[in-house]
Amino acid sequence: MPILKAHLLKVANPTLKSFSIRHDYLPYFYNQYHYHPEIELLFIQEGTGTQFVGDSIQRFEGGDLLLIGSDCPHYLRSDNKYFCGDPHLNVSALVIHFNPSIFGKDFLSLLENRPIDQLLEKSKKGLRITGVTKDEVTERMKKMIVADKGNMVLNLYSMLDLLASGNDYELLGTRIMEGNHNLKETERINAIYNFSARHFKRKITIEEIAGVAHLSANSFCRYFKNKTKKNYSHFLNEIRVEYACKMIRENQLQVTQVGYEAGFNNFVNFNNAFKKIAGKTPSQYAKQFSSTE
Repeated sequence: MPILKAHLLKVANPTLKSFSIRHDYLPYFYNQYHYHPEIELLFIQEGTGTQFVGDSIQRFEGGDLLLIGSDCPHYLRSDNKYFCGDPHLNVSALVIHFNPSIFGKDFLSLLENRPIDQLLEKSKKGLRITGVTKDEVTERMKKMIVADKGNMVLNLYSMLDLLASGNDYELLGTRIMEGNHNLKETERINAIYNFSARHFKRKITIEEIAGVAHLSANSFCRYFKNKTKKNYSHFLNEIRVEYACKMIRENQLQVTQVGYEAGFNNFVNFNNAFKKIAGKTPSQYAKQFSSTE
């Protein structure tokens, strides 16, 4: 079954450490759709944007903790404001990369470690960590980044055991996806994603996005549906609805205005798309965040 492709990214030199942990402080996050065999534990300290993890499209913001499994294609597209050259506007994240083989060939197959093994399998769809588990894990990551001694592999195992011991996580994707080494296709997909994430607030015609992909309109529609199992219009609406949810949560605008700001040309289209994707109307969603005082 053909699916959306991404390119392989080499994230660490395995001859240096069993796993890597680093603090990224950058103008914007790595803006390419990619995958790698290492599992990634990502704590976003600062930054906002749209995340593509597997077949999931959601907003991200400071405070989010993600566990992204082996070979799970992903891409964090920072909001447009991060690309304007403002020296005072940056993103920040703590990132751990590790290969589960660092624990040994049979270690995770032990009965006692089955919950960890199951967690790592689920992470191939992408996981968002929540609740008290998120708080505990992020504090441990902060301590690990400044630690200069101790067994870091044991610290990592302890964190994975904590993650696997509860249910403080939500699946992001609906299916396991795979990467691809085809550079030309990787560049095409990245061009589509980058353009869509940058311009979703305005009308994007099929002819325009097909031009970005260097395809005819008809060829693009077949290509995109074949790779993503979605029509491009639905994919674009997912980005817009996620952005609308953010504005509603932050109470930035009246619900009737949010749809236009998110790129919908009328409220009926916004209402229908929102209900189809979010499972409720914008007004119903807004009631979850309205003041009860």
